[in-house]
Amino acid sequence: MSSSSDFQQDRHSFSGSPQKWTDFELPGDTLYYRFTSDMSNTEWGYKFTVTAGHLGRFQTGFEILKQMLSEERVIPHLPLAKIWEWQVGVACRQTGHQRLKAIHLLLKIVQCSTQGDCDLTLLKPLWQLFTHMENNSCHDTTKPGILLPLHRALAELFFVTENRVTELGSLQEYLLALNTEDHLHRCTAQ
Repeated sequence: MSSSSDFQQDRHSFSGSPQKWTDFELPGDTLYYRFTSDMSNTEWGYKFTVTAGHLGRFQTGFEILKQMLSEERVIPHLPLAKIWEWQVGVACRQTGHQRLKAIHLLLKIVQCSTQGDCDLTLLKPLWQLFTHMENNSCHDTTKPGILLPLHRALAELFFVTENRVTELGSLQEYLLALNTEDHLHRCTAQ
């Protein structure tokens, strides 16, 4: 298989059992393939699946989910609790622009959620990251008032989430979900 008719560009060759075949991506809008049998087997041949428009798994998923969350008529049909769980996991695992995009989707989910859609305890790792960034920015006097994009995104996420849970009447549960038992003991001791 190749992206050129002479099989010189982006060439991928496979032979033997299906376990030897692996997923791969080809640039462009055309796939060229050639099948050659050595006549040693009497089975039917080969099978492969081609998916067009693949921008990369993260970017594709981000664009689809962003569009779905933008459609008010679609939102009631989405499993928001499950999407929330997946998206928090993505935001915790990713870095850089992908983490920012995941946080952007979390904001959209919070804004369109109802009571019980989002398990707020899942935000604890992101809250710990945010408080760590907050503590470090207070001590960095070389750049007063400048927040990194991730810091700003997390600040907005927690600001919007706090406002949303206040509207829904579950602020206490939210605050308890984000804090660790050690933090609550320190606050009580103070």
